[in-house]
Amino acid sequence: MGNTIVFDLEWNQGNAPYTRDDGKTLTFEIVEIGAVKLNEKKEKIGEFSRLIKPQIHRHMHRITGRLIHLSMEDLMGGDPFEEVAQDFLSWCGEDVMFCSWGPLDLTEFQRNLDFFGLPLLSDRPIGFYDAQKLYSIAYDDGKSRRALEMAVDELGIKKDIPFHRALSDAEYTAKIFATFNDRVLQKISFDTYVTPRTKKQEIKIIFDNYAKHISREFDSKEALLADRDVMSTKCYICRRNIRKKIKWFSPNGKHYYSVAFCDEHGFMKAKVRIKKAEDGRLYSVKTCRFITPEDVEDMKNKQRKMKKRQKP
Repeated sequence: MGNTIVFDLEWNQGNAPYTRDDGKTLTFEIVEIGAVKLNEKKEKIGEFSRLIKPQIHRHMHRITGRLIHLSMEDLMGGDPFEEVAQDFLSWCGEDVMFCSWGPLDLTEFQRNLDFFGLPLLSDRPIGFYDAQKLYSIAYDDGKSRRALEMAVDELGIKKDIPFHRALSDAEYTAKIFATFNDRVLQKISFDTYVTPRTKKQEIKIIFDNYAKHISREFDSKEALLADRDVMSTKCYICRRNIRKKIKWFSPNGKHYYSVAFCDEHGFMKAKVRIKKAEDGRLYSVKTCRFITPEDVEDMKNKQRKMKKRQKP
């Protein structure tokens, strides 16, 4: 593991998304980047903080201004996004893992890179640490999501710098990140601003209690649902083909569920979520996990309710 870049972005927006003649759209324009660099021991070894001069949204949104405590006059002293972004990535260095509070920052950073004509970070989904999710795994139920300040309070971290500025929020996130053990840090997330275009770029990863597969893009839902790999329910531990106990069904046309049974490992629930890529094509995120017989009955009830709704 190399260095970890714990970063935070502040952004401004207009009353509506801005769309150029070439079809590129920007809703949130980044106005500040703040980051802390941690070494393998989670020790701080550097920091980055820059304001960005707006090029698209030249009026401060009323909510943004109240939240980040910056005026448009402050931002006019910043540098263009293209310059700041390249300086930031140069400062980050090679072989780094990004970390942010929540899943949005990496997506919006790449969207701004794309809009301003800079190279994207990768040609496929990027693994990163979502510290907000990891905090829930480490200290809560794994599902709830805390605000950064609430997490700081719960851990008793000293609040000696104001929140809602990029560097200060990155500092607090880094202090929380430093409390996570290796087991928690195994639960990496993936940013899908860039989705897989080929099978080689697909993401297949097994965690301690579930498996995830991010598929390549498809032209239609029919093509996606016909793909054997996407709809496979092999046991992700022993890799055997296992018999479905509940065939694929969808209560809403976007989420698909099934349950299969492995003689060695028990009941395995599979969930496929169909998502839209930036270019409008479709891809899927499939998760598989083992469940109890009681959970299987719940799935059967869900399927029965769906069939009852669909009856004429």
